[in-house]
Amino acid sequence: MTKDKSIFIKNIYYMLSYAFTTLNQGGYEDIATEEFENMHNLFAAILAKGISRQLKQGLYRAYLNRQEEIAMVRGKINMPGTIQNKMAKKRLLTCEYDELSENNLFNQILKTTVMLLLRHARVDQEYKDDLKKEMLFFSDVDTLDPAMIRWSSIRFQRNNSTYRMLISLCQLILEGMLLTTDSGEYKLAAFVDEQRMNRLYEKFILEYYAKECPQVTATASQIPWALDDGVGTMLPVMQSDIMLTRGNNVLVIDAKYYTHTTQTQYDVHTLHSANLYQIFTYVKNKDTSFGDRPHTVSGMLLYAATDEAIQPDNSYQMSGNKISVRTLDLNKDFSEIAAQLNAIVEAHF
Repeated sequence: MTKDKSIFIKNIYYMLSYAFTTLNQGGYEDIATEEFENMHNLFAAILAKGISRQLKQGLYRAYLNRQEEIAMVRGKINMPGTIQNKMAKKRLLTCEYDELSENNLFNQILKTTVMLLLRHARVDQEYKDDLKKEMLFFSDVDTLDPAMIRWSSIRFQRNNSTYRMLISLCQLILEGMLLTTDSGEYKLAAFVDEQRMNRLYEKFILEYYAKECPQVTATASQIPWALDDGVGTMLPVMQSDIMLTRGNNVLVIDAKYYTHTTQTQYDVHTLHSANLYQIFTYVKNKDTSFGDRPHTVSGMLLYAATDEAIQPDNSYQMSGNKISVRTLDLNKDFSEIAAQLNAIVEAHF
C-alpha cells in the first residue's frame, strides 16, 4: 500500500467527521490517529466504536406487534383466531399485543452491516474481534436482505437520535459498496461507488465551511428562477450544493466527485458540459435576484482531484460573472486540504 492511499483513506474519516458531527463529539479520537490500509478497516473501526457507545447507553427498543395463542388475555383478543381455537377444542385465546423489542429495523441494519464486514477478508482481526464481542448483545436481532431496506422511510426521533450517524454510515456501506455475486450472495466492494462519494464530498465541503469559516454563511440554498411572468410550472428546483454568502457577495459552489474530471473526445480534454451549463444557470439566476442592488455573484466547479495528468484550473468571465473551475486534492494531509478550502474563501471574500 502506498502512503498516498493511506492518506486518502484517513481523509475519508475526516470527511465523515464533518458530515456526521457525532464523530467530533469525543470517543473517536484514536481512530483519527490510526493508519488504515483499506476502507473496510476504517468503517469497521468506526462502527465498533459507535456500537460500543450505543451499548453503554442501551440498544434502542421499539414497540412491535405480536400475535400469540395464550391461556390468559394479554392485549387485545383476536376474535377469528380465538373462534378457530374453540372449534379445534383448544382452550387458548389468540391475543395481539405490543412488546418492546430490540429486534427492530435500526438494530437489524447495524447487525446486517457488521455481519458483512465480519465475512470480509480485508477487515483486520482486531476489528473483527471487537465487532464479534458486540454482536453477542444482538443475539435476538435478525439480519435483513440489504437490497430490501427502504432508507428513505427511516425516521429518527428523540429516543433513537443517537443512531443517526451509525445508520448513515451503514447506508453508505450497504448502498455504496454492495455487490451481488454470481451465486446471489452479497459482498462488499473495495471502494464506495462514485455516486455516494459525491454526496459525502458535497456534505463534507458544506459542513467544513459552516464550521471553520464563520466569516461567511454556508448553506445549501435553492435558487429561484428569474421568470419574466412569474410562471414556473414544471421547472426543476435549482438546488445548490454549497452557497457561501457575505452581505451581497455570493459564491455558488458545485462539488463534483468523478473518476475522470474532464471529458475526452478525439484526444481533446474539455470540462463536463452539463456541469458548466448548470453552474452558469445557477449563477445567472442568483445574479438576477439582486435586481439593481450592488452585488457580486460568482460560481465554482470544485472537482475532487484524480491521478489524471490534466486537472482543470481555470477562470472565465461569462456575461459579467466569474465562473471558475478548481480541483481539491484529497490525497494530502488534512491540514493542506483545509488550506485549499480556506484559500477559496480568502480569494472570493
